Amino acid sequence: MGASNMDGCGNFMKYSLFFVNLVIFGGGIIASALGIWILADKSFANELLGTNLYSGSAYVLVITGILVVLISCLGCLGSIKEIRCMLVIYFTSLFLIFVTMLIGGILGYIFREKVEKTIRLGMDRSLSDYRSDPVITAAWDNTQKTLECCGVNGYDDWKDRIPDSCCRLTPNGKPLACQQIEEKNKFTIHLDGCLTITKNFVKNHALIIGTAGVVLSSLLILGMIFSCALFKLIK
Repeated sequence: MGASNMDGCGNFMKYSLFFVNLVIFGGGIIASALGIWILADKSFANELLGTNLYSGSAYVLVITGILVVLISCLGCLGSIKEIRCMLVIYFTSLFLIFVTMLIGGILGYIFREKVEKTIRLGMDRSLSDYRSDPVITAAWDNTQKTLECCGVNGYDDWKDRIPDSCCRLTPNGKPLACQQIEEKNKFTIHLDGCLTITKNFVKNHALIIGTAGVVLSSLLILGMIFSCALFKLIK
């Protein structure tokens, strides 16, 4: 049925699908931006997390977000031009992305629940590699500087080899040399352990991943519903 012959219901479905695709387009951009931000924001502690589940769910969010942006353009074209084969491709693509996005969101929530155990294991294992492994050393130093913490549970984890990254900054912005302090001075060393701070940091980001995945998945469901309805109305 041509556009000029579409009845009121058909036109409603057509423009509703077009509008839904605009919303999905915006959602895809936001989801990708969130995923990129999370990947960049957590990179300092990547080697200490003890699992790739966190970064994996963020990558899923980025990739599917980009795909959603591209597919939403196809949906807009298919709805305005009333091309049935385009709507079939659009629906199939949305369904596959929906499943992938939902899995990514679920992974984010799963990791959020097991984050403390995995981070503790990763941090405990990496303590002995500090100084001998440049990657682990950089991860610990960046984590302790960024989150203003020291060790897993506290500075005692380092015993008598406290890294300078555990030190508070001097007024001119330079770290105090903790190793040169004969007696541990509570005013120069960060007292909080990195486990709790990193756990809360990652849990908050994992919540963002999970929420973004679920919200975008909900938008995709709307797109699938309207595309099916429009497909049946086009002859």
